[in-house]
Amino acid sequence: MPTTAAGTTHPVGLTIVVPVYRGAATVGALVAELSKLRPEGGLEIVLVNDGSPDNSGDVCRDLARSATVPLTYIEHARNFGEHNAVMTGLRHARGAYVITMDDDLQNPPEEVVKLYDHARLGGFDVVYTRYAVKEHEGWRNLGSRFANWVADQLMDKPKGLYLSSFRCMSALAVAEVVKYRGPYPYIDGLLMQVTQRLDSIEVKHFARAEGRSNYTMRRLIRLWLNLATNFSVLPLRLAVVAGVGMGFLGLIAAAWVVFEALIGETPSGWASLMTVTLLIAGVQFIILGVLGEYVGRAFMSANGKPQGVVREVIAARETTT
Repeated sequence: MPTTAAGTTHPVGLTIVVPVYRGAATVGALVAELSKLRPEGGLEIVLVNDGSPDNSGDVCRDLARSATVPLTYIEHARNFGEHNAVMTGLRHARGAYVITMDDDLQNPPEEVVKLYDHARLGGFDVVYTRYAVKEHEGWRNLGSRFANWVADQLMDKPKGLYLSSFRCMSALAVAEVVKYRGPYPYIDGLLMQVTQRLDSIEVKHFARAEGRSNYTMRRLIRLWLNLATNFSVLPLRLAVVAGVGMGFLGLIAAAWVVFEALIGETPSGWASLMTVTLLIAGVQFIILGVLGEYVGRAFMSANGKPQGVVREVIAARETTT
C-alpha cells in the first residue's frame, strides 16, 4: 500500500474525484481514458452526480458495474453546486493523493499522471494547473481572471497563483479540508488555510467535447460571494472605509454650506442636495447589503443548511485488469 511522508498507509496511490453535471455524453469517455492510466500505487475513481437533470446517473451506474478500475458512484439528492459535490467526493477518497477534475474532457486525462507525479515527488500538498491557452468562452475567461484577482486580494495565497479546478491534493490537505461542514464550501479558500506547500504546472486545455459550460454568470457570482464572505472580512472593512469616506465628504459639504452662508451667498440648492443625498443613500445600501450577506450566511449555517445530501452510494469494488 502507498505510504505518505507522515507514515500513513493508503489503499491506493491516487484518487480522481469527478463532479458530474450534465455529463452523460462525456463521463464514459473520461472514465475509459482514466482507466488506462498506471500511476504509482494504482488509482480509483469517484464520480459524484450533483443532481444532474440528464441521464448522467444511469451512465455512472453502468460505469460502476463495468469499470476496470475501482470506481465509486455517489448521487446527491439535488443540485448543491460543484464545490459541494467535490467535498462529498473527497470524503470518499482513499488515495494518498487526490486529483479533482471536471467531466467535460477539457482537461486531458493524459495530464493526470504528470500532475500526480509532480505533487508526489516534489512533496507538495497542493499542485494547481495553469494553461497557456484556455479554451473557454471569452466571458468565462474574464470571469476566471476576476475570481483569481479577488482571491489575490482576499486570501493568503501566492500572488499570481492560478486557482484551477484541475488540482492535486495530498491526503493531509484533504483530511483537513473535509472537516469543514458549512453549506458554502470554497475548496481553494479551505486549502489556503491548511498549507503553504503549493505549486503549479502548465498543462493542456481542450475545447469542450460536448455541450456548453455549466457555469453561468449567476453561478460565477455565487462563487465570488463564497470566496469574499467565507474567507475574509475585507468587504466589511471596505464598508467601514466607505462610511468614513462619505462622512468626511459630508463634513466638507457642511463646511462649504456654512461658508457660503457667512459670505452672504445663497447656499447651493435642490440639485446639489439631491446628489449628496442619493450618493450617501447608495453607499448606505451597499454597506447594508454586505452586512446582510454575512448575516444571511451565518443564519443559514446556524439553521443547519446541508452541504450535501447523499441519496445513493455504489462502493468501489476491487477489479483486476
